[in-house]
Amino acid sequence: MLNDRLRDFIDSVAETGRVSDADVTKLQEDILKGGIASRIEVESLLALDRAVEAAESWGRVLTKLVVDFIVWNRAPQGAVSGDDALWLSTVLEISGPSPNAMNIAYGILDAAGHVDVALLDFIMRGRQQARLSQMAA
Repeated sequence: MLNDRLRDFIDSVAETGRVSDADVTKLQEDILKGGIASRIEVESLLALDRAVEAAESWGRVLTKLVVDFIVWNRAPQGAVSGDDALWLSTVLEISGPSPNAMNIAYGILDAAGHVDVALLDFIMRGRQQARLSQMAA
């Protein structure tokens, strides 16, 4: 379930079309002070990430929130299960592997003791796409 305060935050930011530094601070220090609580919150924040422009601080905070949720708030702690890796890689891949999506995947890889192959496949596809884009330019 999506927390009402987070829903209001997302609606407000979507309306303006931009996540400001003040929005990021409010999200981190007030709305999600205890972290992300559900997959739907992750999906909603990632959808917002794809839909609006954002201050530089947004990517760092979004990455930390998602990494903490996947690695430390899900069982087993410190590892990413196959189910979580498949779900997250699917969500991250919507609209292609964005810089924030790739940073989240790499952040999880750095923080977790074990990561299922589904997330590693996402990273490899993202790297391949980046190489192909560079070759085409």
